[in-house]
Amino acid sequence: MARKYSKSASRDVESAMKKRKKGTLKSGKGGKGGKVKSRKQAIAIGLSEARAKGKKVPKKTKKKTSSKRKSTRSKRKSTRKKS
Repeated sequence: MARKYSKSASRDVESAMKKRKKGTLKSGKGGKGGKVKSRKQAIAIGLSEARAKGKKVPKKTKKKTSSKRKSTRSKRKSTRKKS
């Protein structure tokens, strides 16, 4: 079986995780954001850095959004007293 992620991509994720543990990993463009505390976020940062370097990483999957969201405002009735 072929690997989904290259070894070097795994190293990038590993280094991002180490930075998170150390408390030096930052989010946002150019690392100007706040400190990353989430494990999942650290993995995502490592993978996006690997993608930027052109390493073998699967493409991001698109999230499916539900278009059946119903508005609760239209269903609410006014309960104010008229004076």
